[in-house]
Amino acid sequence: MGVPMSLDLRAPDDERSRAAARATFDLLRAEDARFSPFRESSELRRYERGLVGPPSPQLAEVLRLAEDARAASGGAFDVRRPDGGLDANGVVKGWAVQRAVGLLLAEGFGDLCFNAGGDVAVRGAPEPGRDWVVAVRSPLARHELIARIEVRDGAVATSGTYERGQHVWDGRTGRRADQLLAATVVAGDLTTADILATSVLALGPDGVGWALGQGAAWALGVRPDGSLVSGGAAPRRAA
Repeated sequence: MGVPMSLDLRAPDDERSRAAARATFDLLRAEDARFSPFRESSELRRYERGLVGPPSPQLAEVLRLAEDARAASGGAFDVRRPDGGLDANGVVKGWAVQRAVGLLLAEGFGDLCFNAGGDVAVRGAPEPGRDWVVAVRSPLARHELIARIEVRDGAVATSGTYERGQHVWDGRTGRRADQLLAATVVAGDLTTADILATSVLALGPDGVGWALGQGAAWALGVRPDGSLVSGGAAPRRAA
């Protein structure tokens, strides 16, 4: 998926844990192959060109999530690029990592942190009495933090222009989203947090309040001048 990923699994370092970890990354590699917009052989690209029949259950689910987000955002979130191609990355990363987390939970692993390029899904705790802490960096200064979020059984996702440039467009206009440099959302799962963060970036500052009505517990936007707009229950610790 083009981002570094890591799993912190608070469990004995034994073959059962290692096998579960391998299974999660196997799942992510399989979904990357299915949804990559850069591989002509991916199901997404073949579906886009009309070369496959009914989509797989996985592709059908992602397209449904994308359509739900498009409708809820008034068209701002859209996996259909201005050139007509499909790019489902605004759904797939969070959705796939959440599926991986579900796999681990089903195997009985309850304390974990999955980091996918800065988008983080956590369950349980790193140790008794302490929550996981997710740091959110400033889009204007790599080593400056704008928030430190304590979270348990939830997810934090950030969408921004500071790593990949202006890669998110406003589906209503077909133009690059430029009202915010970054958007961060805290939600109960990474599928929701990832979609909402991308939607907020497309919607601009007004998207922060909108996200709270769509399942976000907290949302933050960073304007081009570095000023912040936020809403919801504030993180327990802010930088």
